Amino acid sequence: MPEAYIVAAVRTPGGRRGGKLASWHPADLGGLALSQVVHRAGIDPAAVDDVVFGCVSQIGEQSFHIGRNAVLASSLPISVPAVSIDRQCGSSQQAIHFAAQAVLSGTQDVVIAAGVESMTRVPMGTPTRLAEEAGLGGPWPSTIRDRFRVDGFSQFTGAQMIADKYGLSRETMDRFALSSHQKAAAAIAANAFADELLPVPIPSGVHTQDEGVRPDASYEAIAGLKTLVPGGTLTAGNASQMCDGAAAVLVVGERALKDHRLTPLARIHTLTVVAGDPVTMLEEPIPGTAKALARAGLSMADIDLFEVNEAFASVVLAWQQATGADPARVNVNGGAIALGHPLGATGAKLMTTLVHALRARRGRYGLQAMCEGGGIANVTIVEAL
Repeated sequence: MPEAYIVAAVRTPGGRRGGKLASWHPADLGGLALSQVVHRAGIDPAAVDDVVFGCVSQIGEQSFHIGRNAVLASSLPISVPAVSIDRQCGSSQQAIHFAAQAVLSGTQDVVIAAGVESMTRVPMGTPTRLAEEAGLGGPWPSTIRDRFRVDGFSQFTGAQMIADKYGLSRETMDRFALSSHQKAAAAIAANAFADELLPVPIPSGVHTQDEGVRPDASYEAIAGLKTLVPGGTLTAGNASQMCDGAAAVLVVGERALKDHRLTPLARIHTLTVVAGDPVTMLEEPIPGTAKALARAGLSMADIDLFEVNEAFASVVLAWQQATGADPARVNVNGGAIALGHPLGATGAKLMTTLVHALRARRGRYGLQAMCEGGGIANVTIVEAL
């Protein structure tokens, strides 16, 4: 039976919006990740059959085929093709799925799954906002608005609906947010990210550490923040941080593994994507996890580590409540509340962290789940080698 292996996985340290990575053009930042993942694998760049590249706001500096532009900005030869994809926050996790499917099918042998987002240079929501300013129509026609009885779809609304549905208090979410910073700070202090990080040159020197982590975070400070929605419980403190960043994962088949004498880090075990209510929107990692485990023939007890994207504290807390996951195995090195959520790069970023954390802890199975705009979720199970 054919297999798909991860042989290298890297990510840049996250940069705050307007922070240390603000000077980097996103194509250059993505190109840096592509160059580095090939270098770390020790494979000839010309051997890469394709690049599948995730990015959400494909406008401005991220327009005109950001995936191809990242290749042209990298050390890869111009003969390497690329495709740019958008599955919202799961874009580069879907890139991993497409890369794995390509090598599993035997149509390609070496594929890079990657992603980038500069939320400094291309702010979130830019495509829709510019269309509105130009007097153009929005993404949801009246057929959709009438069907779901909404004027539009908001992740903030969905996250608040989840908090209300699962009875998650403001204090519970704020304490979860604090734990994200504490775990991330502890991981940095223990040098836990050393094998996955790609140092990035910046005007003041080299960016080597995730910029959003607050080692001195306190519950009182988080609890003092204003809510994002009047009467709600969501705040900037218990939601993911806007972030600049890039990540890349090199996926190969068995033939490439042997021909290029590569050492696998992990085997891609199960690929799952599900979709549901576009209004609640962010609840799909729950049924997605159940479906992935059933397809894999595994149980929650078989999974050593989980990476569940911290788009909002309510998403992860609801997922833990519904699945019965052991919190001690979830986002063990912190999550997007502390480390940042660079949208199109986050899927590959989380996979990079998951694979390296599994190996460092001598775990076997890891599960990654991602909530996505439109009521979609990607779930991926990997086996560390």
